[in-house]
Amino acid sequence: MASIEQPRRRRPPPDPIAVLRGHRAAVNDTCFHPSLPLLFSGAADGELRAWDTASHRTVSSVWAHAGSAGVYSVAAGAGLGNKIISQGRDGTCKCWGIEEDGLSRKPLFTVKTSTYHFCKMSLVKSPSTDARSGSSCSTSDVEPPRVSIEQNTESRGANPTEAPQEHDQCTTSNGHNMLAIAGQESSQVELWDITNARKIITLPQACSADTTDHPTKRKGLCMAVQAFIPCESVGYVNILSSYEDGSTLWWDVRKPGLPLSSVKYHSESALSIAIDGFCNGGISGGADDKVVMFTLDHPKGTITLRKEIELERSGIAGTAIRPDNKIAATAGWDHRIRVYNYNKGNALAVLKYHSDSCNAVTFSSDSKLMASCSADTTVALWELYPPKPQSKVEITQTD
Repeated sequence: MASIEQPRRRRPPPDPIAVLRGHRAAVNDTCFHPSLPLLFSGAADGELRAWDTASHRTVSSVWAHAGSAGVYSVAAGAGLGNKIISQGRDGTCKCWGIEEDGLSRKPLFTVKTSTYHFCKMSLVKSPSTDARSGSSCSTSDVEPPRVSIEQNTESRGANPTEAPQEHDQCTTSNGHNMLAIAGQESSQVELWDITNARKIITLPQACSADTTDHPTKRKGLCMAVQAFIPCESVGYVNILSSYEDGSTLWWDVRKPGLPLSSVKYHSESALSIAIDGFCNGGISGGADDKVVMFTLDHPKGTITLRKEIELERSGIAGTAIRPDNKIAATAGWDHRIRVYNYNKGNALAVLKYHSDSCNAVTFSSDSKLMASCSADTTVALWELYPPKPQSKVEITQTD
């Protein structure tokens, strides 16, 4: 049975601790730097801004992408260091340096993906040691990510459902120099090496040049992707991709011809998906009136419904899970940010600051801050359900 979203305690929703104003167009995406007190936001007119999360002031801004296309997605990660990636609807992703006086005036490099749709890019996520409730592994247990080289397997006419041979592997030092994005053929998914501006693999991978009848074609446009490296994959990249028909597929690059699993939890387009810090489950939202929480069964390669939450108003453009795996949040078309207990699935708060559609929500790496952005041109900062201080005494399990 689906549950109805009802915050358990009827207390007034909190206000944002700060509202960041300065953009002149809808803010499409925002992200925190993993170690610096910086927040980045990208707007529909092409402006990319860096904000100081302590002073709540703009540090710098650049015109990152053509105004007619705008900045659609921004991403930062520990593996990128002092760099940030922006994605525009001009068919490019650009890497920007973070300098003493703010963002570099010119991109360090540009990846020409030739994709012009509304699917936001995804950096590769690894199981996090910040998830405190009992992870099955840590980042140190994960081998360097591996992906098959598309040109090699296709040139040999390999069976796309078979695992690539060892000499067909491309091994990199970490997963953060790769990003997943909906493909040039918009019902496919592509994995890119962003530092070398090279496409690594396309999913599904066809065994011939004829890709007109690949298995995702009938699902429509790819609307959301999330790349990750589960402990069980021994370093191989996995990808969740959501589609226009409401379905979600789970890919393992060792079997690029067909997905491991396919589910359809949404009755309309699935627009956003986020995976938790353990890479064992996640949350998705779409154009319909529901939020879905799911688990990933790695031994079986299956996606299982854990919680279905009915909404009073339809349309979820963005989802996020806090690094400590305690809190999840969604950004709604109805101008609302909804906050949930990720483990139990119950609603905690409905935040009503924004005056137009909310496009994205994100958490800081220390789980202390949440940011939301909206078509009302603002970015709001929130302090919600702060994480408890970690105990000085670590309890370890013994056989």
